[in-house]
This record gives sequence, C-alpha cells and structure tokens, in this order.
Amino acid sequence: MRFDVLTLFPEVIEHYCDISIMKRAKDNGVFEVQAVNPRDFTLDKHKKVDDTPYGGGAGMVLAPQPYVDAYESIEKINNTITIMLSPQGEPLNEKLVCDFANYDQIIMLCGHYEGFDERIREIIKPKEISIGDFVLTGGELPALCLIDAVSRKIEGTLGKIESAHDDSFSDGLLEYPQYTKPREYRGLCVPEVLLNGNHKEIAQFRLEQQIERTKLRRPDLYEKYKKNNID
Repeated sequence: MRFDVLTLFPEVIEHYCDISIMKRAKDNGVFEVQAVNPRDFTLDKHKKVDDTPYGGGAGMVLAPQPYVDAYESIEKINNTITIMLSPQGEPLNEKLVCDFANYDQIIMLCGHYEGFDERIREIIKPKEISIGDFVLTGGELPALCLIDAVSRKIEGTLGKIESAHDDSFSDGLLEYPQYTKPREYRGLCVPEVLLNGNHKEIAQFRLEQQIERTKLRRPDLYEKYKKNNID
C-alpha cells in the first residue's frame, strides 16, 4: 500500500508515521508514505498557496494551481483512489476503511483555511471523506486517521491480523472488555470464565459482552445488529 498526502505540513504526516506500530510497518515495507507540499509547486514568488475569496467573506481559499500541479506530479499506479478530507464528505466508517484497504495507492488532499477552490474538486474529482460533523484547522489529522485505520487492515501492520478482526465495529458490535494481569486489582477481579481455558465458553462470554456493551453505549449499532441477526 502507498499513501500520498498533499499537505502544507508534511512533518505532521512524517512524524506520526515514524513512531510505534506505524514505523515498524513502514520499515517492514507493509506500506509507504509520501508527503507532497503544494508550496513546492506554486508559481507565486512568495510561495503563497491561498488568496482572498471572490465575492467577499472571511478567511483565505486554497488556490487551484499549486494543488492541481502537486497532484499531477504524483505517479499514479493502476489500483488507486483519490480522497479529499472534508467535513462535507461521506462519514468514515469500518466498511469504507475495509474498502480502501483493497487499493494499492491512496492519494489524500488536506485542506486548510476556508477550504479548497471549487475547481480543485472539479479537476481532480476526489472522493470526499469526513471523520465527523465538526471542523478542524486542517486535513492532516483526518488523513492520519485514515492512514492508521487502513494500515491496520493490511497483513503485517499488527502482530496478528486477528487483532484487527476483533476491533470494535468489525462485526457491527463494540469490542468486548479486555483484561490482563493481575487477576485482582483494588477488589476488582478478572471474570472467572476467562481463566478456565474453555475457548467455546470464552467466545460466548465475549459475544454476550459485546452485545450488552453495544446495546448500552451505541443503541443505533445494536438495532442494526439485531436486524442483521434475527435468528
């Protein structure tokens, strides 16, 4: 998998991908990340990539020339998708993450200020993705959320790919509660069923916990789960 990120702050992308699990996966060749700075493509002698909006209004708008040229400089491979991180986009969810993991290359556009000149959308025609109904100062955090979530679905990122299969939302439910040593802490004990070695009972216990936790914390997901699992 290859991630190409158009960003005014490449160090944000690079630093995050150079720590912990992400660094190990990148170093092992599971995926590669390239940050492309539109400032390197602007024709403005002051390296500006934005300007005031036509029609008036507050803030600055990202100009089309630096972003389109930066995008066109990226070498595209056969199985690729281009994503614009935007609060106007389709909400990111587990299904989309799994779909994106099937691509060989994901190109991402990170916005700033008052957003993109509309012609960037019209020329590049990206798929727009949002990480929630709120506005951030830039698209770098959403881009990193996408990189992190997608990379977990790729064999070799996690110690065991089963860890991703057990994540919350992977089966429509929240994840079951987890425990480690010691068996007792401040009067709270690990459930006995997790200590008996009976894998069938443990699996049943965890499923029951998933269902109960989802019912209490995310009734919307619980209702969907019920409809899909009537039997």
